[in-house]
Amino acid sequence: MRRREFIAGLGGTAAWPFAVCAQQPKLPVIGFVRGGDADGAIHLAAAFRRGLGESGFVDGQNLTIEYRWANGQNHRLPELISDLIQRQVDVVVASATPAAVAAKTATKTTPIVFIVQGDPIDFGLVASLARPGGNATGISFLTSVLAAKRLELLHQLVPAVSSIAVLVNPINPSTPPFLREIQESANKIGLQSHILTASDERQINDAFEVLTRLRPGALVVGGDALFTGSRAQLAVLAARHSIPAVYTSRQFSEDGGLMSYGPDLPDQHRLAGTYAGRILKGAKPTDLPVQLPTKFELVINLKTAKALGLAVPQSLQVAADEVIE
Repeated sequence: MRRREFIAGLGGTAAWPFAVCAQQPKLPVIGFVRGGDADGAIHLAAAFRRGLGESGFVDGQNLTIEYRWANGQNHRLPELISDLIQRQVDVVVASATPAAVAAKTATKTTPIVFIVQGDPIDFGLVASLARPGGNATGISFLTSVLAAKRLELLHQLVPAVSSIAVLVNPINPSTPPFLREIQESANKIGLQSHILTASDERQINDAFEVLTRLRPGALVVGGDALFTGSRAQLAVLAARHSIPAVYTSRQFSEDGGLMSYGPDLPDQHRLAGTYAGRILKGAKPTDLPVQLPTKFELVINLKTAKALGLAVPQSLQVAADEVIE
């Protein structure tokens, strides 16, 4: 009898670890969605994970991250975000304005952390920067100051040009305010502006064919995940068409673009990671004010300037945060 009791007891003990495992709490899940592709945002995703690490969260240990990439097709964003919402993720992280607007349209309850270009109030993401007032908060870099500054820097580099082209993604919600600011700034300087549009890689090539006919003196590339993911393509096309161009972040200059001015995008994603971590610990988006970047980087690629036959003024080189030789 004692032997049978011992075997029965052993069976119960053997089953115990499985019962404990079944009762383990489910790991929180973050849905990270961006309009570009995974290869073009490796550095941004890594920075986001660093921010999560600052809050004590490590992907695969006490957290799961579900990535969704629209691969430059912003019309797919609602579908990708809907899938994340159906999977009941704990937080949606929307990297770039189209993803943020799609996320806010999809849910009024799931917390959203965004990284956007432009005023999140205008996009209906928050009620105010200090008190967002809903289920979304994050990081915003306002386009008005950036648009004017980029054009000013480009004009310093090529002061003799009389016209510029501006390349934008027409389906990006931040495009209209960006164009208003860039055209207003161009008018003040006395520059004629031509608008080129592209919402996929093929249309980027088409835009440069139009540029050849227009023959502007310089190019301003607007902010969009499509362009960030296609930055090597843009650098090659600008070189082929011998046109000086200014871009939105240092990654463009590192990949052969002439000049870039904008916020430190990896750091903005790191901050988004810290916000996502705070929300997982119980903070409410409405209590987390929208953060604005305080550091902007000017990067100049001297090798590209030389290939274009441009002499970069010493004043610009001194002002640059980095000069790539």
